[in-house]
Amino acid sequence: MLFDLHQVASLIQAELRGDGSIFPSALSLDTRTLQPGECFVAIRAGRDGHIFAAKAVEQGAACLLVDHQLDLPVPQLIVPDTLAAMQSWGQARLKAVRPHAVFGVTGSVGKTSTKDLLAAATGGWKTPGNHNNTLGMPQALATMPVGESAAVLEMGMSTPGEIQRLTEIAPPDFGLITLVGTSHIENFPDGQQGIARAKGELIAGLRRGGAWVHLAMDPWCRWISEQSWAGQELAVPVGNGEDYGWEDIESLGPRGERFTLRCPEYDLPIGLKLRGAHQVRNASLAAVIALLAGFDRDQVAEGLGTVEPEPGRGRLHVLAGGGWLLDESYNASFDSILACAEALLELKGGAAMAVLGCIRELGESAERLHQEVGESLHALGFERIWIYGDFAKAMANGFGAGANPFPDFDSMRDDPQGLGAIPDGSRILVKGSRYWTSEQAVAWLLDHKGME
Repeated sequence: MLFDLHQVASLIQAELRGDGSIFPSALSLDTRTLQPGECFVAIRAGRDGHIFAAKAVEQGAACLLVDHQLDLPVPQLIVPDTLAAMQSWGQARLKAVRPHAVFGVTGSVGKTSTKDLLAAATGGWKTPGNHNNTLGMPQALATMPVGESAAVLEMGMSTPGEIQRLTEIAPPDFGLITLVGTSHIENFPDGQQGIARAKGELIAGLRRGGAWVHLAMDPWCRWISEQSWAGQELAVPVGNGEDYGWEDIESLGPRGERFTLRCPEYDLPIGLKLRGAHQVRNASLAAVIALLAGFDRDQVAEGLGTVEPEPGRGRLHVLAGGGWLLDESYNASFDSILACAEALLELKGGAAMAVLGCIRELGESAERLHQEVGESLHALGFERIWIYGDFAKAMANGFGAGANPFPDFDSMRDDPQGLGAIPDGSRILVKGSRYWTSEQAVAWLLDHKGME
């Protein structure tokens, strides 16, 4: 059962005005998505959420979390700081319903897919969507159900200290770092070491006796494991030459991947509906940490095989003329573009093409990294690429002949050499940072290239 307002008021030290017997169904920070029965939380951020409280009530908010009483006809929890109060609410809820195992998942790429895989492997609850920051994670935790076998919490960051705060709200028993890449590098003057230190805040925040997993091939994760601030928790590398690893990978094309997880005492065959060698790596990490947490190996393998690709995160579309469109439009980084490019090449079909929005938050490395992406795509065998954004020309220079740079999506859409020039029957990867909303390209291609 969820907390009623009397319980919440006591837990977060709020002044309650109105009926305390109400059980909010969820917390909402946005009137555009608020559902009747939810508690609207008025956050002071870029804009003052209190301005939207009246609209929230009109849309059916059952109560409000505010920093001063408002003249509105619903119960109100009044606190000095609504963000801190919401975080305390989520923290208290997890403490009250804490399952056998709480997992924290972070990394520069693959966090959400790996979170989904781990939740399926353990049969556990997971933070929904991209609720992975100091707003979204406690918002989700505040109404976490009772009786779950596990909680899988995605923990993201763009600056130092964010993951530390998340582990204070929800201390994990087990940790998983997918990869220390270059995402948000402009916020770290010391480059990847700074990113590694920020990701390592998850490991420093593990409860005593916990374990964590990482790819053996990632030198920055090994660096984390050697730091005194990372604690004494067990670090388990996964990959070639280690006790745990993957082998016998077989691409099933549009049907996914098949592989064997090598463990110290047995081998575990696993089939995935997700595509690409990078998903084999993600699934291996998820499987190993689930096994270390004591979950049944047959349950782990079966659960991994149920995960379907979501829109923007690996969903595959069939196009007219025998073409494929791999929708990876949700976000992009240097590492994730190349991993998804390799996944596209596993599909049989026409020429390999890419439609890409530029990568954000690369700082002084932006031009160099975009050029390297172009060079790498050319080396992989892509025939043509279309790029838009502030560093499109740098990527085009790296790729060479066959690259088509544009300043923005509209230009790429409307130019005679733009999206309309992609040949029918092509295998097309679409990917880009959130800023460039490359799902626009997915929609255009589906509308104009047609599905069989």
